[in-house]
Amino acid sequence: MLHTWVVMPTCLPTVLRRCHDCASGRFRANGKFRVNAHHKALDAWLLVLCAGCGQTAKLTVLERVTVRSVRPELLDRMHANDPSLAAELLQNPVLLRRNRVALDWEGAWRLDTGGSDHLDAEVVDVSVRFAARIPVRPVRLIAEGCGLSRAEVERLIAEGGLVSAVRLNGRLTGDFTFTLKR
Repeated sequence: MLHTWVVMPTCLPTVLRRCHDCASGRFRANGKFRVNAHHKALDAWLLVLCAGCGQTAKLTVLERVTVRSVRPELLDRMHANDPSLAAELLQNPVLLRRNRVALDWEGAWRLDTGGSDHLDAEVVDVSVRFAARIPVRPVRLIAEGCGLSRAEVERLIAEGGLVSAVRLNGRLTGDFTFTLKR
């Protein structure tokens, strides 16, 4: 029987960017936007606050786009400071690259295994699904979900007791499956 685990965000990730005022490297996104109109052109930013000094920085979302090219529901969500829109935009690799920032997901996600009753079986098939693009090491997920140490998980991989179609030693942001044989 296939069991499903879900990696889900618990809050917005920390934005890694250098602060101009205090040289801190961490910013908190709180879901607030600023939209500015220049005649028929719009600019929009996601506002982030420095974790060190509280200074506000802007991540460019839209830059000099015509008003007619912006979907009205997107504009409404920005005006309403929709936190789910902020979460969606922080998942966008184009936005991250344009603003030269990275994300730190430490402490901003959790693993939902649906209970540990399936761990007593001889062979366990698990499908891991990601609710957001959260870069996590599969070894860490398996160790946390099965109640094992990372060293035990590494040993199981080396011995062939833990198999998957994907490489389990790197970081993943997408769904994968694995089989644990005891």
